[in-house]
Formats: sequence, C-alpha cells, structure tokens
Amino acid sequence: MKKALVSLFVLLLFSVSFIGAVAASGDASDPLASLSYLTGTFSQTVETQVDEKLDASDTALLQNGISGTISANNSSTWSEIRLKQADTLSGVTGTSVMVLAGSVQLSFGSGAVVDVTAGTTVPSGTSLALQHRYLVAEDTSAVFTVTSKTAVVDYQGPYSLQYSGQTDYNAMATALKTMHLFQGSLTGYGDGYDLEAAPTRLQALIMFIRVLGEEQEALAWQGTTPFTDVAAGSQTEQYVGYAYEQGYTNGFTATTFRPSQPVSASQYMEFILRALGYSSASNTDLGNALDRAVQAGVITAGERNMLQSDPFLRADLVYVSYYALDAQLSGSSQTLRDTLLIKGVFSTTESAAAQALVTGPRK
Repeated sequence: MKKALVSLFVLLLFSVSFIGAVAASGDASDPLASLSYLTGTFSQTVETQVDEKLDASDTALLQNGISGTISANNSSTWSEIRLKQADTLSGVTGTSVMVLAGSVQLSFGSGAVVDVTAGTTVPSGTSLALQHRYLVAEDTSAVFTVTSKTAVVDYQGPYSLQYSGQTDYNAMATALKTMHLFQGSLTGYGDGYDLEAAPTRLQALIMFIRVLGEEQEALAWQGTTPFTDVAAGSQTEQYVGYAYEQGYTNGFTATTFRPSQPVSASQYMEFILRALGYSSASNTDLGNALDRAVQAGVITAGERNMLQSDPFLRADLVYVSYYALDAQLSGSSQTLRDTLLIKGVFSTTESAAAQALVTGPRK
C-alpha cells in the first residue's frame, strides 16, 4: 500500500515542480526532461521527501480517527481495458493513461495533463499518441473519450468509467470467439482482437471458412496451389488451397492470392453472400455486393451506408460476420446459425452465451 502511494506522490511532486517549466517552453522535438530522468534520478531524489509526507499523512489520519480505504475505482498497477466509441475514462491527479490501439481524445477544464513520454504538457482537445504515457497533474480532472469504433487503453491510478450506447464491436468479437468463429491474432494486448486494424485477404478468407463451418476440413487439406505468394506446406496454403479447390475463391490473379493485401467491405460481403448461397465464385463483379446483401436481408440499408463510407476494419468484419449468423440461407427458412449448430461448430449453450454478450442495437 505504502509503495503504491510512494509512486503516486512521486508523480504528484513531479507535476508540481515540472509542469510549470514545461508549460513555459519545450515541445516533442526538444523535451525538457526525458522519461528515464523522470522515472530514475528524479524519483530517487524525492523518495525520501515522499516517505516523510506519507508518515505525516498516516499520523494525521490516526489523530483524526479516519481509517484509510482503497477506492474500488483505483488501480494500483497498470490495467488494460477494451472500450468502444464514446466510452469515457475519467481520471484525477495521479491517473496515468496509455492508448495501445484506436483513437482517444483528452479533455479537461483547468490544470494540466503531461505527455510523460515526450516530456511536454498537452492541451485539452488533444488526440492522444499511441504508446505515450499521459499523467493527470495536480488539481486536474481529465476525461479520456474514445473517438474510434474501438480502442485498447492502459490505465493506472484513480479512475471511473462511463459506457456509451454505441455499437459494441468488442462484445461481438468475444461472442464470435465463444462460438469458435474468431480467434484473433498474436498481438499481446486487447485480447489479440486487433479490431482497429484493416483485415487482410487471408484473414477474411479464414473467417469465411469458419462461418461455413469448414475449418477442420481446411486444416486437413493436402495439396498444392497455383499461387506463388503462398508458402508451400504452410497453414496459409491449407486455407487458401481448400478454398480454391472448393471454388470459394479464384485468387487475386491466376498465380497470386495476395494474402496480406487489405480486403474491402464489398470483397468480404461477397464471401458472406457465398456462404449463405446468394452468390458463388463464378461471380467476379463485386461492385454491387453491398446492395445485393441489403436485398437478401443480410445487412440493413444503414449498415450498407456505414460500410460504404467508413474504412473497413476488423471491427467491421466482426460486425458483418456476427449478424450474418441470423440471416436466412438462400431458398430456406434456416439461418446460418442453425446450419452451424447442426454441424456442431458450436453448441446451443455457447450460442446463447454469445448472444447474451451483445445487447446493443444494430446500425
């Protein structure tokens, strides 16, 4: 407890003695103090003074008959959270925030917030830089608002969270994972979801195979492909080779698949239409895929407009895939979810648990 408070007092003392100088001059290209100085020499210099202040504070508490308690909204160590658009994290003196993915905007009425990584203060209205540590200074209350569809945020110190009613792509990703349809990447933060990144052609193809309920067949596939940019003997070759053999994809050209190239909303929607039986690999005109999806009842007109206007991210891939589960197959009253339940891709219990996670409205 005392060590945690020591760290907080170090930061507070820093904010008092350092912020005035930073506010006067200095910028990111010429910081007035380095992070190594702030966390090294500076901390060591003031630690004795901090201990004295803590001892005096403890004495005062005992004399006044007040028992010290740890707030439920206080993180003594760095904690990570996935947030959605318009969610806010509020902090006061001593709160530290670092954005790992997505976009977050800072706002405060008075006081100061320090970009500790750059050694500068930042004004209200700033969009925070990724991987930079921000510290709320003395006598300051700051609000960190997510402005992208999703974001991953690290925080430490006193905080409070307020959740918006915006579309919860994070919940959809977790729901798909619960049903074994989404695994994420090897990224070490944000559950590996990478919802803030653009999906690749390979990632879209893998998701397509999963929503077909044919991943095990793909991973058991053996053979060769005509694509020179797909490594022989790799798992990528299994997915691509299986899809090519089944007629699900023709590749980008006769000899290339371009697995790392970003995929568009229309291209991924074409995959979904094929999974539902509304199209096939023989169709090479993808320009009207979103309109055909609206006509088939796979997406709404509002969702089409969103997909046409916004950059296509993994968050959108998750969104389309999740709601496609409740679309009817062509010429049938059966949904894609029904088909996958019959195939044993997930159980009714897993399906119900996944649906319970997503409570917000569609676009």
